[in-house]
Amino acid sequence: MNSDYIKSGVERAPNRSLLYALGYTDEEIRRPIIGVVSSHNEIVPGHMNLDKIAEAVKAGVRAAGGTPVMFPAIAVCDGIAMGHIGMKYSLVTRDLIADSTEAMAIAHQFDGLVMIPNCDKNVPGLLMAAARLNIPTIFVSGGPMLAGHLKDGRRTCLSHMFEAVGAYHAGTLDDKGVLDYEENACPSCGSCSGMYTANSMNCLTEAIGMALPGNGTIPAPYSARLRLAKHAGMQIMQLVEKNIRPRDIMTPAAFHNAETVDMALGCSTNTMLHLPAIAHEAGVTIDLDMSNEISAKTPNLCHLAPAGDTFMEDLERAGGVSAVMKELTKKDLLDTSVMTVTGKTMAENLEGVENLDPSIIRPIENPYSAQGGIAVLKGNLAVDGCVVKQSAVAPEMMVHEGPARVFDSEEDAIAAIYAKKIVPGDVVVIRYEGPKGGPGMREMLNPTSAICGMGLGESVALITDGRFSGATRGASIGHISPEAAAGGLIALVEEGDLISIDIPNCKIELKVSDEALAERRAKWVCPEPKVKTGYLARYAKLVTSADKGAILL
Repeated sequence: MNSDYIKSGVERAPNRSLLYALGYTDEEIRRPIIGVVSSHNEIVPGHMNLDKIAEAVKAGVRAAGGTPVMFPAIAVCDGIAMGHIGMKYSLVTRDLIADSTEAMAIAHQFDGLVMIPNCDKNVPGLLMAAARLNIPTIFVSGGPMLAGHLKDGRRTCLSHMFEAVGAYHAGTLDDKGVLDYEENACPSCGSCSGMYTANSMNCLTEAIGMALPGNGTIPAPYSARLRLAKHAGMQIMQLVEKNIRPRDIMTPAAFHNAETVDMALGCSTNTMLHLPAIAHEAGVTIDLDMSNEISAKTPNLCHLAPAGDTFMEDLERAGGVSAVMKELTKKDLLDTSVMTVTGKTMAENLEGVENLDPSIIRPIENPYSAQGGIAVLKGNLAVDGCVVKQSAVAPEMMVHEGPARVFDSEEDAIAAIYAKKIVPGDVVVIRYEGPKGGPGMREMLNPTSAICGMGLGESVALITDGRFSGATRGASIGHISPEAAAGGLIALVEEGDLISIDIPNCKIELKVSDEALAERRAKWVCPEPKVKTGYLARYAKLVTSADKGAILL
């Protein structure tokens, strides 16, 4: 066992003395020692219940003959961090989480790990750590939030809340209406109730084989979530006994499966950052071109918020991620021979699974669209690619050409939107918000929600070298690569330039002559870094571009 390095032989007597200091008995020390990585804190709604999940996991570990030892992982609430400098610290925590978990796991030589994440960067950060460490590991998240209900009975969620602010500025919603959303959009603990980034990543953790069935969809307040956590605690002991490790599970075929499920579910565009980063840690290479190939043959089967009016609790009732995967097997779109943390193959896990509500999970013969939920666009404006959640784009905006309205920060753009300076037909350009330029690649939920809330969602596009929340809908195109701070063409766009967007044909073009662009290039000077000290400054020096997953080198 790994833990023999801290507990076996006379040479380890000093180490054991410190285990005794913790109150452990001889019996507990002799058992496999399982690290329980708890992301519990008291500022993130998706994490406020993780203390209960951790206790359930520990009970499961003990029941199966192990000794659970809990240690923490950080997590940022993107919703609370949104719209101010705090959002620069969201994506960057993914790597802090991976690095700190690596440090704790190796320093203390755990025999296995149970990861307990829930929110946007916390899930991929721990998946990166699992792949890097490659010791037996299982995931159990805190679960999704329940949908809210307005006073008139309509169901609601966080994306509606952000759009309500835009409606207020447009004069179509009053203070009382905003308060109705404010008090009811987020009614329980859990990761926000739509197919936003947190729930996307929890579902894909299940699809990639690193979590038990139900992990992505069982709501946070349900007792079934505690039972799942106990089973995860028991199952880690099986993984340790059989020596089934993350890289036995996170194979190229598993990542292909995850991207396929991603397209069928209509997940957040942030998955296009996180899956390549996780794969990199597992020694697997995936790129944006692979995503389009998968999307081209994967039907989109779900329209959860923000793409539609259904929520994670509805997906759970319909059979969850397993039912979506079962539909995909009808056209042999998944490699079901892959190993999973159940100790069984995906094919074995899917035996007897049914789609219990075809109105929530469309049968594969009757999809929302023949293509997947995400598209990767390329062209002179994004030579290395950019991404859009096409399942959440209005039909009339799938092809669009309009004049550029150029802003060098999110703050400048949102001020113009609220001042009603953006008009139908415009293409809002927000640049110098990429991984290096931000630094930290902020989410643009405020400007996209403002556009939709002010009634411009069917007539205005937004492009950025930053990224979007999973709660974003509309013609919102992010991850423009190369980014402005790296000299990408987005840095040369001027007010009024025509930009052409063709989502069905995966193209994005700046309609300016090569000669004019050469003149602009000769005059361009990269602005001074926005942040020159601290972690963000170090991050900016190390981070790669969005098309590579914004990994650190």
